[in-house]
Amino acid sequence: MATYAGVDLGATNIRAVVGDDSGTVVASRRTGTPQGPNGIAVTEAVLDALRGAAEEAGVDPTRIAAVGIGSIGPLDLAEGAIDNPANLPDTIDRIPLTGPIGELVDSDDIYLHNDTTAGVIGERFYSERNPDDMVYLTISSGIGAGVCVDGSVIQGWDGNAGEVGHMTVDPNGFMTCGCGVDGHWEAYCSGNNIFRYARRLHDEDPVDTSMPLESADFSSADVFAHAAEGDAFAEHVLDQVTRWNVIAIANIVDAYAPLVIYVGGAVTLNNPERTLDPIRERLDDVVFGNVPDVQLTTLGDDVVVKGALASAMTGGTGDRSRVR
Repeated sequence: MATYAGVDLGATNIRAVVGDDSGTVVASRRTGTPQGPNGIAVTEAVLDALRGAAEEAGVDPTRIAAVGIGSIGPLDLAEGAIDNPANLPDTIDRIPLTGPIGELVDSDDIYLHNDTTAGVIGERFYSERNPDDMVYLTISSGIGAGVCVDGSVIQGWDGNAGEVGHMTVDPNGFMTCGCGVDGHWEAYCSGNNIFRYARRLHDEDPVDTSMPLESADFSSADVFAHAAEGDAFAEHVLDQVTRWNVIAIANIVDAYAPLVIYVGGAVTLNNPERTLDPIRERLDDVVFGNVPDVQLTTLGDDVVVKGALASAMTGGTGDRSRVR
């Protein structure tokens, strides 16, 4: 029986899993992502997580046939590395991955993807509804998408396709994205920015609200919590968030014509009725063609690491018929 591995490299945590040729995870290891002193420290943490998962599975790392990786970006596919990751300290300028992992498992079959591309590979492999045209969308601390069209997962020449969070949704540029550009989707609707958007809206039109806008601990979770309690201003903020979500998702639909969009990420997973339900209600009003089925991801927090495992099994495609 062949053995495969998947890695989810995030800005906060690293997770490695080992699975069999049915895609069943038999061992898992999680560790924190080093915040320095350099990229090699992150590489070593990934290798340690893989060794730990292999040990738990009772296999030598060299028996692992292939490894898939879903990672924060930006990627340098040609070198198999992460180049100047946006969500890690500036001292971490480069994280080598495919070379060191290939040496550990003694295999050339190492597949590197950004995390949302790994997500769509995971949905394609594990979900009951897995058409050749589908999207995995994450609304979390950031926003991104993995896209499959006509059975082919779109990566882009450098591996960085799917950075939909940096699509411009507001040409007036009311909010500035973390990347420094005004009007990006992520600046309004990501977990890192919903609460900042609430503050800006309140600055423009001060109204009564129970939200602790001036507190250093104020977060996007507070906006959802106060909306659930009936705070009118919090409800207004989320209505505006839905407006931008619908515009951006309609752009994705019109560009790629997916039959289904699976949505994950912490913002969605923790608040499906406040994110997905209003999107479903409004999408038909703005989409030019067919409206896709918009669903909560079936894989929860495991979507990236399971997608990485599925990538290892299928040569980077997620196509069940290509399991080796």
